[in-house]
Amino acid sequence: MEPLNQELEMARNYALFTHRNIFLTGKAGTGKTTFLRRLQAETKRRMIVVAPTGVAAINAGGVTIHSFFQLAPGLFLPGKMVAGRDPKSRYTISKQKQNILRSLSLLVIDEISMVRADLLDAIDDVLRRYQDRSKPFGGVQLLLIGDLQQLAPVATESEWPLLREVYSTPYFFSSLALQQTDFVYIELKHIYRQQDQTFVDLLNSVRDGRVTPATLQTLNARYLPRFRPPEGENWITLTTHNHQATRINEQRLQELTAAPQTFTARIKGDFPESSYPTDASLTLKVGAQVMFCKNDPSAAKAFYNGRIGRVAEISKESVTVVCRRDGGTSAADDCDRIEVKPLAWTNTRYTTDPATATIREEEIGSFTQIPLRPAWAITIHKSQGLTFDHAIINAGRAFSHGQVYVALSRCRTLEGMVLSTPITTDIITTDPDVVQFNAFASEHMPTAETFLRDRRSFLEDILCDIFDFRALSMRLRYFERLAIEHLSAYFTSYVRAVAAAASQTDSQLQAVGIKFQGQLRQLMAADDKAAGEQLRERLRKGMAYYATTTASILGEMLDLELPEIDNTRTREQISGEYAILRSAYDEKMAIFTACLNDFSLDAYWNAKAKAAMAEEPQPQRKSRKRKTTEPKPERPRKASTKKASIDYDRVRNATLYRALLDWRKQTARERKLPDAYVMPISTIIGITNMQPHTPDELLSIPGIGKKTLTDYGAELLELVATHAR
Repeated sequence: MEPLNQELEMARNYALFTHRNIFLTGKAGTGKTTFLRRLQAETKRRMIVVAPTGVAAINAGGVTIHSFFQLAPGLFLPGKMVAGRDPKSRYTISKQKQNILRSLSLLVIDEISMVRADLLDAIDDVLRRYQDRSKPFGGVQLLLIGDLQQLAPVATESEWPLLREVYSTPYFFSSLALQQTDFVYIELKHIYRQQDQTFVDLLNSVRDGRVTPATLQTLNARYLPRFRPPEGENWITLTTHNHQATRINEQRLQELTAAPQTFTARIKGDFPESSYPTDASLTLKVGAQVMFCKNDPSAAKAFYNGRIGRVAEISKESVTVVCRRDGGTSAADDCDRIEVKPLAWTNTRYTTDPATATIREEEIGSFTQIPLRPAWAITIHKSQGLTFDHAIINAGRAFSHGQVYVALSRCRTLEGMVLSTPITTDIITTDPDVVQFNAFASEHMPTAETFLRDRRSFLEDILCDIFDFRALSMRLRYFERLAIEHLSAYFTSYVRAVAAAASQTDSQLQAVGIKFQGQLRQLMAADDKAAGEQLRERLRKGMAYYATTTASILGEMLDLELPEIDNTRTREQISGEYAILRSAYDEKMAIFTACLNDFSLDAYWNAKAKAAMAEEPQPQRKSRKRKTTEPKPERPRKASTKKASIDYDRVRNATLYRALLDWRKQTARERKLPDAYVMPISTIIGITNMQPHTPDELLSIPGIGKKTLTDYGAELLELVATHAR
């Protein structure tokens, strides 16, 4: 296998051994996709690959950006929100995906040229939610792969007036979050896809907008208007517009002998024909090659935009499609059978209120249809990232920057390409914003010296972060404030344990850690063999000390059972903070344990990822509000001065206490009431400690009234008697 060239080796090193964001670019066929696959196989970091379209995602071995980040369609403008919509409602992210986001270390975005600036800022917003809020993209490293001379991002006439209030261009490099980072620019120069230097030179001249008459003559020699693909050869047609691909697909459909079935779309309001995601009158036959044009909205996620299959069965209301699984064969056991029913698309209009900086999103139409379309021909836009041995190119009506170049560069050879329309200079265009950005970026490409500096900074940051307890200490202090505010009345010993852990974390972990980090930085700055040996020894001792001390201080406190809390909001808040603390502690301990004998990046990444992906403590379930005509249960009465004094913090019979909690939960379930409505936790503790044997003794406990005695007295006394025995 041919070794990586100098630029690819630099890109690999920056992705594996630095935390700087990377823009990896290069002409079509320079090995960007191959590099990505090698990186996926080599890295131990938690890495995710996304792309702006379904086809690009498939080619890169990833998923679409909107699917992974659960982004709602539409604009994302920092500092503004859509009227009538909670910004958080734009994201519906499962618990499993939240764990992935928390553990994510390297995010790869393929075909970055098609990613709009606001979409990149939306990614930044999601990552900050689950990682470091103070850092762009939450501190996750970005590897952006693509060629700005290829297809540009789409901003409609209704969207661009709103976007230009924030962004100078629609391109990804105008992202506000990305501009806060010092990303490196690496350009690949060696072309692998095309071996014919004449064809390579031709593509380069088209890419850069430097087309000469000789170039056009060579290119248009492949203009064969009456060309018919030879029998047995798989030719695909690339078109500039959807209607051109539709015409070709209809012709191939007619050649099939199976009976046709037509599905008619339901169109409401304003939904222009140019925006139809598939045919309004969709005709299919068994045996037709089709492509999904929408992501599966169900929990099954059986299909996605761009997945290709073949029609196996048609009914009046659905279509069954057989799709080959990734890496599978045409055998039935390597294929998925998917039943597809009609789905809806909506057409939205955006307006803005200058006074409130609010964006209003108004639905003005809808389109409901089977989410399929024939797929013997596709548009150039959907072909980006793919490679063909035989392609018929219809680019005579190219309308965007880079469209002609993308179409031509999909082909391996000049001989494997046929033009159905001639190429002229007026359809080969470049964007001045892209030319200016590339010129600036090419002057700031990294060198071997800058890489060594960035690698040292990367390792130094990782090592110091391991022994940095500031974030954990801040979380613990916040948890302590919650405990003091909500638990002091009944659980003073638990509050004291939390306060002691917070104080010891500050003095024995955070303060010592700051000094230890200073020692590490000094040893790394020395950069000689003796300092390296001393650094490894200091790390071994540091891992051992912090593993023991952290477990002693935080482990014991976190192992204490959370007190039972009646108030739903308080319970959710304390449980949520506990879960965050536990997660941070587990990550620290996992790293200390994995690197106890010797530090390595692989051990570090594995420990960090496993800790983040481990199942987190689940918050207690919310009590559902229920409308009812039944009278509200009697509220717990205030303690009378005649009643016995109870030390709520000292539960004298743990078995009875748990039995009473179980009884309360079961009773609440049967009566369809919140637990606290049956009996507050203070009363449960009172019964546990007093252990009443008669109704009068039970009535003397704070929170027990005559109605409670009538409803539950016999059950409670029986429970007490059972556990007393």
